[in-house]
Amino acid sequence: MTAIPSLPVYPPVHRAEAGPWAIELLPGSPYEARYVAPQAAIGFAFDSQRGVHAIASDRVRPFHAIPNGLALVPAGCEVFSASQQGGEYLRVIRTDGALLLGEQAFNDVIDQPAIALAQRMRAALLRGSPEDDWEAWALALSERAGGVRQPMAPRGSMTRQRLQRLDEFIDAQLQGSLTVQAMSGLLGLSEGFFMRAFKAAVGKSPHSYVIDRRMARARVLLQDPRRGLADIALACGFASQAHMATVFKQRLGVSPSRLR
Repeated sequence: MTAIPSLPVYPPVHRAEAGPWAIELLPGSPYEARYVAPQAAIGFAFDSQRGVHAIASDRVRPFHAIPNGLALVPAGCEVFSASQQGGEYLRVIRTDGALLLGEQAFNDVIDQPAIALAQRMRAALLRGSPEDDWEAWALALSERAGGVRQPMAPRGSMTRQRLQRLDEFIDAQLQGSLTVQAMSGLLGLSEGFFMRAFKAAVGKSPHSYVIDRRMARARVLLQDPRRGLADIALACGFASQAHMATVFKQRLGVSPSRLR
């Protein structure tokens, strides 16, 4: 069996193995990685992520990965990637040497079935559920990646520059109220057009995406044992500690206290 290169990230890394599959949930931490992929790897970026990379090339370029983006790194592909902020990332690799569908590297593909699968797998990894059907989920995600023919980057009104500007605005305003009116106004778009364009680019509504950002911030703050859960909830824009707990259980399948 060929060894899988490990990305140098800070713990915890949640991992499951099922049949010929290895599934990892890499945390949103700074990282730098350089390797040649021994097997094709399917990836899913839960968060926005910025840094520099060189994929199947010796030219290092800046990148801005969109959230909820599906990716594929073919076997034998040379990879360099580094980010000062990182982003939570699901990685699925077939370890028995069998070929995966798809031969061309891609990323930032928005695919609704893949989003649902990745979220289900993340929740099961965080719960530590060995009885879940990991093999079926991994196979289903590989089939979604294999079906990609013409990867599309964000286009039209939702350019990478606008998505980055919106991310910075959301992060700065997380503690307060974030309305569609404020977000669409930031980009100079009507509310209706903004909502349609945003969902097409990111795979989620603006409201759902803001909740994702609140949860991501809360999970970082949970690592500090000096901060109480009620304080973290308010700092991330949740109405209360109970509200934060409800959202975590609905979306991740675990409570904030259990994650801590």
